[in-house]
Amino acid sequence: MRVLKLFFLIFLCVYLLPAIMSGAVWWLADRPLSWHQADWSSAALLPPPQADAEAAFYILAARTGGLKGAVADHSWIVMKSAGESRYERFDVVGWGMPVRRNSQPPDGRWYSNEPRIVFARRGSEAAAILPKVRAAIATYPFAMAGGYQIFPGPNSNTFTAFVMREVPEIDVALPPVAVGRDYPVGGRLVSIDPDGRDVRVSFWGYAGIAVGAKTGFELNLLGLVAGIDPARLGIKIPAFGAFSLLQS
Repeated sequence: MRVLKLFFLIFLCVYLLPAIMSGAVWWLADRPLSWHQADWSSAALLPPPQADAEAAFYILAARTGGLKGAVADHSWIVMKSAGESRYERFDVVGWGMPVRRNSQPPDGRWYSNEPRIVFARRGSEAAAILPKVRAAIATYPFAMAGGYQIFPGPNSNTFTAFVMREVPEIDVALPPVAVGRDYPVGGRLVSIDPDGRDVRVSFWGYAGIAVGAKTGFELNLLGLVAGIDPARLGIKIPAFGAFSLLQS
């Protein structure tokens, strides 16, 4: 009984209270009431592709819409080969065929929320990883109609995280608020990332543990992630995300 009480106390203090606080802040802010009222325009975050002859690759994320935006990001992939005059954007949505190409501006706001760059490479470094990224996108196992589930996954963050893990040169993890990134794509309880740098235990996406160079130490309960990141002197607070003294 004491163990059970301790578990509920930890869950209340570490997970539930931050989620409630974030939800209250989110609810009080001025936000669009519907998809049609939201701003999906470019945030002018990326360099104009016509003025940049180099290859480029980016992972972007922004808070998602509705009340779920209080605890969750939406993430996507943007890239272009050398000499191309436009970017390609790939992300997953919850209607029709999940994987979409160029359905929104490359650096477009998501449900009026400003995007931010999670990972960026340009020039020869980007050119070297683009074929691997395209191969990973082509082999995403939930690309068929119906291959989307908002929680625990597979969802938009499951897709982006899958591509990132398949390409060793992408040496970061999605933000801890990218709910669905820890969904077990291979269906295994225990998995090691292809680059060998992180080990994951996932109970079908509802709870799990991740340990490694990219994630630090994380405990995931119902999509809410708490943890520490010793390499960057950081902490991870459910619903709020990661806060680090050192940059990646």
